[in-house]
Amino acid sequence: MNLILQALPVAVPTIGWVTHACYLGRRVRAARTDRLTGLMRREEFTARARKAVRHPHAVVLLLDLNGFKQINDTHGHDVGDQVIAAVGRRLAAWCRERGGFAARLGGDEFTAVVRIAPGTDPAAEMAHLSARLSAPLDTGRVTLAPRASIGLCHTGHRPGAGLSELLRGADEAMYAAKRRGDPWRPATAGAGTGGEAAPAARHGAGGTDLRDRRAATAPGRRPGRPAPHLTLLPPARRKAC
Repeated sequence: MNLILQALPVAVPTIGWVTHACYLGRRVRAARTDRLTGLMRREEFTARARKAVRHPHAVVLLLDLNGFKQINDTHGHDVGDQVIAAVGRRLAAWCRERGGFAARLGGDEFTAVVRIAPGTDPAAEMAHLSARLSAPLDTGRVTLAPRASIGLCHTGHRPGAGLSELLRGADEAMYAAKRRGDPWRPATAGAGTGGEAAPAARHGAGGTDLRDRRAATAPGRRPGRPAPHLTLLPPARRKAC
């Protein structure tokens, strides 16, 4: 009994400190995680992706859901939230299988970095991702098949490119896919000329240096909507662009 009494002055503050540390840890994790999808937020993604894109087999993806506004308008925001959450889970699972990770940029836009080994058919990989994302989703009110437009930019085709440049290439390819009605398109050497990319069945090679380009609105992007790669830059860099 005496030993317990002697230990109390030390144990009580220690327990309090540990409890507070756990609370702060949960707060930090919550700040880094998107509440709806469980994916990391843009700040955490940026920190990890800047290192991940140094790998020669890294691929940067950008996804934008098709017809999402209509889903919200027709079925309500609660159904829209279910769609966003399901797409986040499916994208995260697909990325983990390829040594990568995903994030939600906001709204119906997602981004990811994965590794695609040499010799792997990117068309088959993107077809698998598209099929996975569009699997039927029972929301309790209606069954929906979420569909996305996907842009892909391979680091091997843009040696030395930083994260912002790779995201810009993926962004332009994504909106080229959306305009043409393709499920996905790769960024190619022609990415700086209006976002036109090779047909989705072919994975283009090469890449132009976009580091000197001003961050104008990506061709095909909805008016007034900033490109996702801009939102990943610090405020001072965004203003400079």
